[in-house]
Amino acid sequence: MVSARGGRTPLSARTAAAVPQGGVPNVLELSVSDLSNKLKRTIEDQFGHVRVRGEVSGYRGPHSSGHAYFCLKDDKARIDAVVWRTAFAALPFRPEEGLEVIATGKLTTYPGSSKYQIVIETLEPAGAGALMALLNERKARLEAEGLFAAARKRPLPYLPNVVGVVTSPTGAVIRDILHRVADRFPLHVLVWPVRVQGETSAAEVTAAIEGFNAIEPGGPVPRPDVLIVARGGGSLEDLWGFNDETLVRAAAASAIPLVSAVGHETDWTLLDHAADRRAPTPTGAAEIVVPVRAELKAVLAGLEARLGGAVTRRLDREARALAATARALPAPDMLLALPRRRLDEAESGLTRGLSLALSDRRRHLAESAGRLSPGILDGALRERRARLRQQESDAARGIGSILHRLRRGYDEAASGLQPHIIRARSEAARLRLDALGAGLQTLERRAAERRRETLGGLWRIAGTLDPRKVLERGYAIVYAEDGRTPITRADALGPGTRFQVEFANPDWRPDDDPATRTQRREAVATDGDAPLGSVPGDRTLPAAPIRRRAARAKAIAPGQGSLF
Repeated sequence: MVSARGGRTPLSARTAAAVPQGGVPNVLELSVSDLSNKLKRTIEDQFGHVRVRGEVSGYRGPHSSGHAYFCLKDDKARIDAVVWRTAFAALPFRPEEGLEVIATGKLTTYPGSSKYQIVIETLEPAGAGALMALLNERKARLEAEGLFAAARKRPLPYLPNVVGVVTSPTGAVIRDILHRVADRFPLHVLVWPVRVQGETSAAEVTAAIEGFNAIEPGGPVPRPDVLIVARGGGSLEDLWGFNDETLVRAAAASAIPLVSAVGHETDWTLLDHAADRRAPTPTGAAEIVVPVRAELKAVLAGLEARLGGAVTRRLDREARALAATARALPAPDMLLALPRRRLDEAESGLTRGLSLALSDRRRHLAESAGRLSPGILDGALRERRARLRQQESDAARGIGSILHRLRRGYDEAASGLQPHIIRARSEAARLRLDALGAGLQTLERRAAERRRETLGGLWRIAGTLDPRKVLERGYAIVYAEDGRTPITRADALGPGTRFQVEFANPDWRPDDDPATRTQRREAVATDGDAPLGSVPGDRTLPAAPIRRRAARAKAIAPGQGSLF
């Protein structure tokens, strides 16, 4: 309904105009969906584009769909917020719980729950102070865990073979590092390309550090000896990805020494504190990691010259010492004169000895040749043949005798193995075995009777030693309060001492439980002047029975002993 001035009338006026005086409304009926859609269009038309400042609340990270849902609040109100997946990927930093931000977007409603919300298109921190507060809080927490401790930082290798660089492949940083490395000391450089700004920068740099550490030594890809994480300068928001907690923990856990070269000399990130070394610039990182080759050559040349001079001086000194030692030694002819004379004497003696040995050998050979005539050899052969024939005849007679003796023994054994003889021997052995068995049973019965009589005597002796038998004769056993320690001396019971007295159970029968054969009572000791039973609250025996037992104890014959 439009007013006379051409504008829209308030909702209350329109409602009043729609209700006639008779009370029957003529307003068009709307469904819940229609009403929700009208409210949605009204709010979206009225608040097409807004900027809201508030604190992030209820943020739990992006949903599995990629969208993010949370709330913006201040001290008096709160509003639901949603960041669609495409806008979330373009955010310069990730929202965090408690961070104060300025959100830019559109208001809309969610008909499913009758709520309104802001659809955030861009998100920025509410000033550098909020980011610095968050940065300081994160730094203090990680420092308390020991991730920034100087004791855990490792030294860099003096001359690495492979350098790993984590940076953007298209920026000027990588060119500066490569040029600086080539100028100082050309070596192998591995570049892991990453984004150094934006929402995914922290995750990519973390994956690069972990990827370099995952390279096995000796594989097809060389493992770096040192890592450089580099980026050019920028604002706090631009460098925010290098303050990510996951990235800082990955840098602290890196097994390869890591150099942080993020930003300019005045820029500091949490990665700088966790790294083993911080470089003011990416170029400075290359200078820290790689030494100057020309300087190394100059140092090596100087060391080589010093070594050569030292060797020359050492050789001269040793030569002079050798010459002095040679002058002190005697001449070679003097040293060899005596050995030469001994050699000449040995040579002459060897010639004479060789002649005598040859003459002796020649005489022995002549004597042996005289004994080796054909007649002597034929006589020796005939003698050996006769001896062999005699031994053969002796062996034949011995073998015949042995065979005869063995055959006679076998015949005798065969005559003794007749069936009736074996049967008679078996029957005699069975009779002897039966007689032995009967004797064994008799001996066993007699031994059992002797053991039974011995056991009965021992049992009767044990019965006489049973303390409970003594109790049945009117005695009693006195125990300490714990009921286990017996008391044998009267001075162990001071006035007021509690003790237990064990008596025989007169009603006990042999068929009853052995544990009920005796009974115990508790008592309290008194001195000689106090009347019996006068201690209040003591569970003692009545005075009269104790007096009777004391009197009975006095009537015991001298030397018998009493427990009272």
